[in-house]
Amino acid sequence: MIPQALRVALILLEVVVLFNLLIIVHELGHFLAARWRGLFIEGFGVWFGKPLWKKTINGVQYSLGSIPFGGFVKLPQLAPMDIIEGSADVDRDRLPVISALDKIIVAIAGPLFSLLLALVFAAIVWAVGHPVNESDTTTIIGYVEADSPAAKAGLLPGDKILQVDGNPVIRFSGMNDSVVWNVVRSENPTIPFKVERGGRVLDFTVEPYKSETRGWRRKSVRQVLILPAQTPIIDEVQANTPAAAAGLEHGDVVLGFNGAPIYHPVALADYIENHPTELLTLQVQRGGERIGAQVQPTILEGEKTARIGIRWDSAGRTSISHPNPVEQVYNSFTSTLSTIGAVASPKSDVKLQHLSGPVGIGRIYYLLFQSERGWQLALWFSVILNVNLAILNMLPIPVLDGGHIVLAIIESIRRKPVNIRVLEFVQTACAVLIIGYMAYVSFFDIGDLFGRDPERAQRKPKASQEP
Repeated sequence: MIPQALRVALILLEVVVLFNLLIIVHELGHFLAARWRGLFIEGFGVWFGKPLWKKTINGVQYSLGSIPFGGFVKLPQLAPMDIIEGSADVDRDRLPVISALDKIIVAIAGPLFSLLLALVFAAIVWAVGHPVNESDTTTIIGYVEADSPAAKAGLLPGDKILQVDGNPVIRFSGMNDSVVWNVVRSENPTIPFKVERGGRVLDFTVEPYKSETRGWRRKSVRQVLILPAQTPIIDEVQANTPAAAAGLEHGDVVLGFNGAPIYHPVALADYIENHPTELLTLQVQRGGERIGAQVQPTILEGEKTARIGIRWDSAGRTSISHPNPVEQVYNSFTSTLSTIGAVASPKSDVKLQHLSGPVGIGRIYYLLFQSERGWQLALWFSVILNVNLAILNMLPIPVLDGGHIVLAIIESIRRKPVNIRVLEFVQTACAVLIIGYMAYVSFFDIGDLFGRDPERAQRKPKASQEP
């Protein structure tokens, strides 16, 4: 078994390598396009900070920085980027003027390489697959919290959600036609739900809940306090407990209790909490056999509430999905545009503070690598992130690639370059704004690292209870 400290170090190394690869490939696109179009390339660097190594080859200074994050290519003919890359070592006025077309080609090459890398990762995911849990494959409600918006509206465990806010849904969590996203993205005071129950299609109107947040927490978003259906699989039976005495075993699937079906593990824990002295009859599936087990909850030693002494498999049943590369890139593309649209909408609960910067993205990678089949999940997430990087860089904001393209188009219309002093001012102002925004979201990301996670500010069902 690998020591925990070594395992953490290996995971951090994987995060650094993969995250840096995404940025360096993007910059490599600019570099190769600039060489093709004959631009003057002052330098190409991997990582920032004081160089640990640098060497000039054919007029280009290659360097390895001391801060293991990202990379850059210095192209003084494209636009002044002194605030990010440092002052240019050449006099821009003495460099030959390049055409607007060359600027557009070089600017668009970065996002193009990000998309190409996304396709490479997507092809690998297609071949090896990636794990999906039940919330990615179902819209059936597994648990409805008591007195929640969903409960007050009449939604029940076992209901299959067909539409949320007028939009068809095909999965519970995530983006792209999911229950959770359509709840979060809704903007009206109430949210219409269309569900299937017992072969009938029913309509419900739910008034969403938003928890109060204080201080520097991310603002809470809409929720209706339901959980997706998840197979209740016993992961561990504690010794000397009612569950052990009843003969329950690791891998048993609890189908129901007292004659009622169970759609999520938390339902049993919730029932025991409200009926701590009641004898339970569990319907259990073990292999191909169905058995009954009677269990009497009791207060275990050192605890204050009644339990039967089992721990659930938190993942439930998982499967391996092999989505084709085009599907992966398309879904990533639409989810990114959907997020941008939500942030841009004045009525939406989704704000800039809900996005993540480098710290948050690194944290996601770390958590993915920690899980079983983490490398497959990390590759799948890299598809999304590369598409995200390509699209965001194409926004028409100076400093970003899309801004370079807009300035080049303006130059082609005016038939002369934008005044260099005006350009320097605009580029610097936009760079300051972007750096400020990165610091802003990083504040929330760092808060998440130390337990100030936005999810903790929201009222949630007691899904962590163990019966």
